[in-house]
Amino acid sequence: MLDDVAVREIANSPETDRPLAPGLRRERVLSIAHHTDKLFSFRTTRSPSFRFQSGQFAMIGLETQGRPLLRAYSMTSAIYDDHLEFFSIKVPNGPLTSRLQHISVGDSIVVSGKPTGTLVLSNLRPGKRLWLLATGTGFAPFASIVRDPETYSDFDAVIAVEGCRKVAELEFATRVVTEVRSHEYLGELADGKLHYYATVTREPFHHNGRIPDLIAANAIASDLGLAPFGACEERVMMCGNPQMLADMKAVLEARGFDEGSSGQPGAFVIEKAFVEK
Repeated sequence: MLDDVAVREIANSPETDRPLAPGLRRERVLSIAHHTDKLFSFRTTRSPSFRFQSGQFAMIGLETQGRPLLRAYSMTSAIYDDHLEFFSIKVPNGPLTSRLQHISVGDSIVVSGKPTGTLVLSNLRPGKRLWLLATGTGFAPFASIVRDPETYSDFDAVIAVEGCRKVAELEFATRVVTEVRSHEYLGELADGKLHYYATVTREPFHHNGRIPDLIAANAIASDLGLAPFGACEERVMMCGNPQMLADMKAVLEARGFDEGSSGQPGAFVIEKAFVEK
């Protein structure tokens, strides 16, 4: 991690003065963490004018041959942080991630100034329990949501569920939840409310299975010692691989849950924007 002086020097580099298309800005990479050979996260500077809601994403990317190459990435940082953080998969032949995975501290990335997305609390009707269902890098928007004090004022319980193929892939989500629980301010708000459930499909682990199957069988609530799914006013957000989203949507709709949007809040919302499939 860079010290404060180095961060200021990076943020004030002359390179940031070169013109970009309207609505785009450059941010400088402050730190990088490679979690597995396929997953990494990184932090950048944050323009004071960049505002977003917890759970939203922005188009970010790199300049290649004088033009920005952009993809949708959720902000994993908190809305009040002075930096931006992103969580990414490494796709060997991906147009963007094949390059993005090789960034270094001090490099610049391009960030759109217009964040958007469906995974915001205002797209849900008021409820008692919030379920955050993710696979892989789909946990990214929920990293921001569990770092938001409003989440804990709006719900009696927040259940963050991360499903991955291998145990090592759980590192990022586990770190975020640990940081929230130990945070000097958030820790008190989340105490007794924030629950974390990690499940793996391709290796032995204390929890195994796909999220839709575990929800349908009430295994997650049972393992956490909570009332069965559906016993409270459940609200659900989900982000991840297309098959999980389709199967989970079917489970919810079979139980009478309706999908929400900015125009009509509902019982569940889905993020359909992916970095690279």
